[in-house]
Amino acid sequence: MSVEKMTATTKPKSSGKSGGKNSGKSGTWRGQLVQLAGIVAAVFIAKGALAEPFYVPSGSMEPTLLIGDALLASKFPYGYGTSSLPIQINLPETGRVFAETPKLGDVVVFRWPGDRSQAWVKRVVGLPGDRIQMRQGQLFINDRPAELKPDGVGQAEDDNGGNEPAYRYVETLPNGVSHLIFKMRDNGPLDNTPEVTVPAGHLFVLGDNRDNSADSRVSLRSGGVGLLPIDNLVGRADAVLGSWDLGMRSQPMWTWLSGFRMARFFTAVK
Repeated sequence: MSVEKMTATTKPKSSGKSGGKNSGKSGTWRGQLVQLAGIVAAVFIAKGALAEPFYVPSGSMEPTLLIGDALLASKFPYGYGTSSLPIQINLPETGRVFAETPKLGDVVVFRWPGDRSQAWVKRVVGLPGDRIQMRQGQLFINDRPAELKPDGVGQAEDDNGGNEPAYRYVETLPNGVSHLIFKMRDNGPLDNTPEVTVPAGHLFVLGDNRDNSADSRVSLRSGGVGLLPIDNLVGRADAVLGSWDLGMRSQPMWTWLSGFRMARFFTAVK
């Protein structure tokens, strides 16, 4: 609220009869409402155009993302479409403005094609024109295997707070991007798939927890992602803002503070 407006409302011009005081109050309230509306609009625009926070409810991206992580997704790297809006409105999809194609290895947040009110997160492993196949649990892109390097054993958390041992690997994609993945078992149901050519305007995405992820290996009809339309992208997952171990919910309330994973606060997503 400007000082000039305050001065004008406290010193109204004489107009004969009473009402100047009430007019001043109403002018002040109008100014406050305009200011509040401006703040709300600025927050809405920033959330819609720059970045938006999301919550990770499942273990499909372990060990990269944990259940209880709070993500920040940057929206500008891939341009803007109806999926970029902070609230979902049923509008016809008209393509993206300032559109850019993700890079192999990017972790992306997107609207699930089966229900656009749901935001999912996966890793991009196939771009338009790429041929993608899983062979004995190893990813092949255009007949080139993604390198797998053993990296010990970790603990994969399930949605109920339980843990299961999982072999950890460093996976390196053909473009040199490396990241961690989990493999909980050999010869899993999604370890061998037919080769798929990614069509124009689509992506092939995988969860880093390869034995616990409904991703592009699973059809939309079966509850997976199928081939992801680029127009469904919300943004790129760039940072973990904070994290809390949901398993603490079964513990006494006074112990809940110990569930904050402080080492994950304000860390980059790789």
